[in-house]
Amino acid sequence: MAKQTVNSTQEHLPIAGIQDGVIIMADGSVRAVVKVEPVNFELKSEQEQNGIIYSYQSFLNSLEYPIEIVVQSKKLDLERYLIKLQGQLKGMTNELLRLQTEDYIDFVRRLISVANIMSKKFYVVVKYAALDKQSAVTQFSSIFHKAPTGPILDQALFERYRAEVNNRASSIGGGLARLGVRVSILDTQALIELFYSTYNPDIAAEERLVGISTITEPQTSTKPTS
Repeated sequence: MAKQTVNSTQEHLPIAGIQDGVIIMADGSVRAVVKVEPVNFELKSEQEQNGIIYSYQSFLNSLEYPIEIVVQSKKLDLERYLIKLQGQLKGMTNELLRLQTEDYIDFVRRLISVANIMSKKFYVVVKYAALDKQSAVTQFSSIFHKAPTGPILDQALFERYRAEVNNRASSIGGGLARLGVRVSILDTQALIELFYSTYNPDIAAEERLVGISTITEPQTSTKPTS
């Protein structure tokens, strides 16, 4: 009987690796992700709303390359917050404050047990690929290779791609910041946690990822330039 080969889930994903805050795709292109903290548009005055709309319109018109806007909705995870409050109870000397905190923790736990409290997160994905689609297919093997230890990308080429996509991400972040929203470019740890929670929502709710500084194996491997 022939031995069956079990394929890894990663082999079916378009993501080949993550390094230095950059997502390396299987087609040789790279991505950077900008997290956006939205403003409460409804609480703004009409003049402020119009200012935001015009600024956003100007931002979109200034783009010279495509971007992807991703909205992620998922059940709000309050467990860390509740565990933190539970730990603070031990140090509370005020009996009334301690009782009120216990009641609050109990209320929140009962609330999330009967209602799905959803959170929304907003991301802007920025792409860079120096090759066009036709040449990317023919030159794939000379740029990006699969190996048991992970994907191998020419270091000089990766550094150039990383600089280009980071410049784009910084430009996007600056344009959005002028709208009054808070932005941040995701680093390697944040990117890993984002994909981990996206592809493993049930597991991510129960198991936390360790920091990348404790991982001995690199997320990607690079071959030295000659």
